[in-house]
Amino acid sequence: MATNSTFSVLGADLKIKGDISASEDLHIDGGVEGDITCGSLVQGQSSVIKGSITADSARLAGTIEGAITAKTLVVLKSAKITGDVFYDTLTIEQGAMVEGRFAQRPQNGMKKTEEPVLSLAN
Repeated sequence: MATNSTFSVLGADLKIKGDISASEDLHIDGGVEGDITCGSLVQGQSSVIKGSITADSARLAGTIEGAITAKTLVVLKSAKITGDVFYDTLTIEQGAMVEGRFAQRPQNGMKKTEEPVLSLAN
């Protein structure tokens, strides 16, 4: 049985006010004022998100004002984050700007044998 994966794109010309929920992948190049919950998030460099982000994986390149919770998080050098960051695995490119606290996600989100991983990209 084949499964179809869904990939939603919000273009650079879109500005959305309200919460967004996607069960699969979401790519945002536009502006969002509201909370985002999705499986996988890719944020474009020109994107501005004002709200919290909850995702299994996130690759952030734009501006975020709000808390971020992700199992796997990649913060690219063009990212500007204001808010607390909760993660299992975190990669930050040199040059990324973050104003907030970093903390591993609560233990109920991880198996007892897993350890949080922090790495600095070159």
